[in-house]
Amino acid sequence: MKETSTKKLLLLSGLIIFLVLVIDQSSKYWVKTHMYLGEDFAVAGKWFYIHFTENYGMAFGLEFGGSFGKIFLSVFRILASLGIGWYIVHLARNGAHKGLIVCFSFILAGALGNIIDSAFYGMIFSDSVNGIATLFPAEGAYGSFLHGRVVDMLYFPLFYGSFPQWVPFWGGEPFLFFRPIFNVADCSITVGVFIYLLFHKQISGENKNETSAPVTQEPTS
Repeated sequence: MKETSTKKLLLLSGLIIFLVLVIDQSSKYWVKTHMYLGEDFAVAGKWFYIHFTENYGMAFGLEFGGSFGKIFLSVFRILASLGIGWYIVHLARNGAHKGLIVCFSFILAGALGNIIDSAFYGMIFSDSVNGIATLFPAEGAYGSFLHGRVVDMLYFPLFYGSFPQWVPFWGGEPFLFFRPIFNVADCSITVGVFIYLLFHKQISGENKNETSAPVTQEPTS
């Protein structure tokens, strides 16, 4: 019975990871091979755009420490993903709550999605700076292993405004919410973390499948 439960939890985890990676990589491939860097088009009014950009660093378009930082971050992502993968297997074998498996599966899927970009895109795509990229270009790709750029495209400039004059340093300056441009992998990580924080108490308790042994009272002499 326990072995069957473990297989079901691992199957659920694998299905989540597979679906997220398919959606993430399909969207990145389409953008990479149909749009030039910086191009965008509106999906819904003025608050949702597909805007093609690339970054060398962290999630939501953040940068991290140049070339050395890029390699460091890529290696860290790989090691972290191996650790999360091991932890998911550990949770499944110990009959953890299904919600906990779901959370870490979303996080792992997102991490793997961006690792694929960082590790391999520089080896298989031409540069998008001067035009639309091609897969396996005859003239050679734009980078090397672990030097690929992460593709971002989801942009939600929900509203514009200005800081009140009384705000220190930024008073009167314009602002835009939400400025970061991100991808499906980033969304997956965010969803996993959000679910975990929101339902932490419900899903992080002791194994729900275990039943406590009946307490027998010693006969008194």
